[in-house]
Amino acid sequence: MSNEFTHGYALLIGVGESKYSKLSLPVTVKDTQAIYAALIDPELCAYKDDKDHIRVLNNQEANKAAILDGLNWLKEKSTADANATVFVYYSGHGWIDKSTQHYYLIQHDIKPTKLTSSALSAETFTEALREIKAERLLVVIDSCHAAGMATSKEADLELEEEFEDFLRVAPSKSLIENLKQGKGRVVFTSSEGEQKSWIKDESSSIYTYHFLEALQGAGNQPGDTEVRVSNLMNYLGKTVHETASHLYNSEQFPHFDIDAGDFVIAKLRGGKGLPDKGWDEVKPQAIQKINQIAETINQYGKFITNINEAQGIHIGDVYNR
Repeated sequence: MSNEFTHGYALLIGVGESKYSKLSLPVTVKDTQAIYAALIDPELCAYKDDKDHIRVLNNQEANKAAILDGLNWLKEKSTADANATVFVYYSGHGWIDKSTQHYYLIQHDIKPTKLTSSALSAETFTEALREIKAERLLVVIDSCHAAGMATSKEADLELEEEFEDFLRVAPSKSLIENLKQGKGRVVFTSSEGEQKSWIKDESSSIYTYHFLEALQGAGNQPGDTEVRVSNLMNYLGKTVHETASHLYNSEQFPHFDIDAGDFVIAKLRGGKGLPDKGWDEVKPQAIQKINQIAETINQYGKFITNINEAQGIHIGDVYNR
């Protein structure tokens, strides 16, 4: 269809179930499934619903080799398509080695006794991103998860003791600088420093919930027909902190590095855009859409490894084929 976001390519990574069960973060899979559902909805972001445009890596599929293969796939897609817009979303643990200050993404196939050699180092992740030549690349890292996102708060405290040589933090400003090197790179993180990334409820994190709102125009003006990086940034910057403060009396400030410039990341309401009354007019419908997605994922999600391969599942107005 003419309103498809035909040059959009996305790699969504939700570590979820870890090979080392104490590190599992179930809600991260619900986050990536929800974002995927919004991206492929022809009435929302209108990405093409095929494996040539979107890959989702959840649970055991979110392993080190598959993540690097996914980034290489994006390299190939951006090389073949000069107009490519690339979106990389990672939700999982992110730890820093206290002794070396090296940062690691803790993917599914981690080896607890060999963490630094088995984890996906920031250096390796950054080098793979640099190979992606797209002039429009958005990287979102949600990697500093709060107590309660693991199996229990007690298990969370045990992790802190077991991995006392590591600190759970968001990517540092210097790491973000490295990640965004190159033309058209924008990096978002869900929190700053040692701030935690909190859940809204059992269906999603606070950050992802507001990200889904923003993909439906919450940060746009009446008449806008596309969602730009700046729209996401402005809305998330306001609402994530407000919700974390309200629900947990805690600080969670998303970080944005948008020096590389603004660009379109998705269609807005399938290209129809916002009506004259703007977000307030469509907000009830948007919230209903988010709830429909959440209900479907809660019903079927535990049986889904990769939502790309789900058959006959209804997500809002979207049928996965």
